[in-house]
Amino acid sequence: MLPHSIHPTRRTLMAAGAALALPAMAQQQSKAPLPNVLAPNPAELRKALADFTQGRKAQAEGLDLDVPMLADNPSGVPVKVKVMLPINAQDWCEEIIVLAELNPAPLACRLQFTAAAGTAEAAVRVRLTQSQTVHALARMKSGKLLAASQAVTVSASGCGM
Repeated sequence: MLPHSIHPTRRTLMAAGAALALPAMAQQQSKAPLPNVLAPNPAELRKALADFTQGRKAQAEGLDLDVPMLADNPSGVPVKVKVMLPINAQDWCEEIIVLAELNPAPLACRLQFTAAAGTAEAAVRVRLTQSQTVHALARMKSGKLLAASQAVTVSASGCGM
């Protein structure tokens, strides 16, 4: 005999020997491995780089990237980017992007500037899935590309926490 504290519908199901089960189709699908949504996406990184550079080569001087070498909070790693070249009415930084190469979505930040800004610098926080290299690229009005990168070691995973 079933205890009276069980809901009447549940008692009926249990008394009849019924069991809840997934449909056969769902059982088959659950056996297939799920894609790792936190895995690095090198194709997306290449696409972001190609879209930004448009086949041009970036120079290693003129862009300052400040990222801690050890990130104790991977959910909010501070990133500071500053264009060190002179900003004037003829040549200014139009755009800066920050890429985290081993994140599932590598484009972490996109910043746009005008000549009226007078400077091209920003401070943001990015989430990192694992230890990796953070890249920053800047495009000047003249078409010149600037690049900088910094390796970052994270103490735990920032995505999926």
